Amino acid sequence: MRLHFREYGQGPPLIILHGLFGSLDNWSAISSRLAPDFHVYAVDQRNHGGSLHSDEMNYRLMADDLREFMEDRAIDKAHVLGHSMGGKTAMQFALQYGRKVDRLVVVDVAPRAYEPEHEYIFAALFGLDLPKYRTRPEIEQALAPQINDLAVRRFLLKNLVRSPDDMFEWRFNLSGLHRNYSALAGGLDREGEFDGPSLFLRGEKSDYVADSDWPAIQKQFPRAESVTVPGAGHWVHVESMEFFLVTVKKFLGEKN
Repeated sequence: MRLHFREYGQGPPLIILHGLFGSLDNWSAISSRLAPDFHVYAVDQRNHGGSLHSDEMNYRLMADDLREFMEDRAIDKAHVLGHSMGGKTAMQFALQYGRKVDRLVVVDVAPRAYEPEHEYIFAALFGLDLPKYRTRPEIEQALAPQINDLAVRRFLLKNLVRSPDDMFEWRFNLSGLHRNYSALAGGLDREGEFDGPSLFLRGEKSDYVADSDWPAIQKQFPRAESVTVPGAGHWVHVESMEFFLVTVKKFLGEKN
């Protein structure tokens, strides 16, 4: 599995992993802001962005993808930061390959199973007859009855590209994601612990990480620190970017 990626800056390596339906493009502003202090690798996970599509997808495989990515670039050890699904991949990777992780940052997700709350999005996307649309606003309007949150619709539309015959298609592997959605919504596929420094960021207005999740987090990540980001929902890095950047750089250790 070869992963598509983009590099920024110089310094200690930092790998950034996006969430479900996302891509490295969602992290371009953050990556640029971190570039003065770190050699940032923003990565598209399998079945997303410019990375290869696969019928198989789970956190153990995505952790192996990341190991292969690091080996291909002779990165012995790196900071790893992941949001939502990417946060689960980051945790899985730290549990499987702890010696390759310097510091771990997990953004608004816990290592447990979640309810399949994205099924309405899959239904809406599968229900679109993409070839019949000629403009993005037409597609956005078609999604509105089932996906009433404008921010979510526009987030999804960032994945629209034109095919060689000038038709719209999704960059992500919609059928592959749905086929493996139960694994993605599930918990981590690994016991044990990662004893390196870990930072768990959660949005004050998000319900992805509850107080009741903390004992399980500490069991597998005994050196974990927790920070609640004031006023932020699930997209912590977008809704409170400055707080996010200051907190992450302080934890990772920016250049003097």
